[in-house]
Amino acid sequence: AALLSILLCGPQHVLSDSDEAALTEWEVWKSSHGISYDESDDMHRRAIWEENKRLIEDSNQGFFMGIRPFSMAMNKYGDLTKQEYQILQGANINAQFVRRGREVSAWRLRHNAKKFDSWFVDYRKMGYVTEVKDQGYCGSCWAFSTTGAIEGQIYKKTGQLVSLSEQNLVDCSKQYGTYGCSGAWMANAYDYVVNNGLQSTNTYPYTSDTQPCYYDSRLAVAHIKDYRFIPKGDEQALADAVATIGPITVAIDADHSSFLFYSSIYDEPNCNPNNLSHAVLLVGYGSEDGQDYWIIKNWGSSWGEGGYMRLIRDGRNTCGIASYALYPIL
Repeated sequence: AALLSILLCGPQHVLSDSDEAALTEWEVWKSSHGISYDESDDMHRRAIWEENKRLIEDSNQGFFMGIRPFSMAMNKYGDLTKQEYQILQGANINAQFVRRGREVSAWRLRHNAKKFDSWFVDYRKMGYVTEVKDQGYCGSCWAFSTTGAIEGQIYKKTGQLVSLSEQNLVDCSKQYGTYGCSGAWMANAYDYVVNNGLQSTNTYPYTSDTQPCYYDSRLAVAHIKDYRFIPKGDEQALADAVATIGPITVAIDADHSSFLFYSSIYDEPNCNPNNLSHAVLLVGYGSEDGQDYWIIKNWGSSWGEGGYMRLIRDGRNTCGIASYALYPIL
């Protein structure tokens, strides 16, 4: 829904100390994120925000007491309901039944990875990853997860980092089984690119909404021949693919408030590796104080760690990180 601005009219005066104190945390939060509502909507949104704030504070109290494994933090999504957040996630994949394509050999990945023996991989530092993008209030995460992996492979081949058009996918790939702002499976998005190509963000900019397709093949800057899935649930194969291939398209179970307000290395005990609700881009892995983690590119620089997340990597296929993973072949 569009955000309605408030026009405050009345005589101007210098704020007293009591006026300053009256600036509530809610007002500070709205101001910091450029958000404003009309009076009736403001009350509704404030109630949602306060409920989310309490949830974060209660969780963090458990974290500081050593009961919860990670911390949470308020961000620009603080006044979203659970239903509104579910729309944002943009994927709806039951990993047990979803259609999969051809798989790469885990043995081949392991064989190639042994040449690198990489304990740390971070493609952000190697030039493979475009800036953090923001999908807005549109369930188009599947498109961003797809373009990110293709962007990485184009950079690997040409040395040129080109931001590819998620809007091109949102508008034009529906006949391949995608649903615009209502989500998709990423293999269907890859099918579109195999058969059509993809324009850049410059020539087909993002609008965070669906619109008529205006794809022009003459302006396409990305083409892929095929794509491969990584063996389901195999974290070693996934790590080997990251180390030897580049950023990987993945889906995860993000249907938890702890994900929306993520702050530190994520280890949600209620994650279900078969309930995949959100598409992201896997851009590396590392370790901190003996705790291994995956590096995930998500949405909006004000979320998480500058738009990124570290997800625990312990061989348990946490949140289904290895349940639906694939990459493009140029």
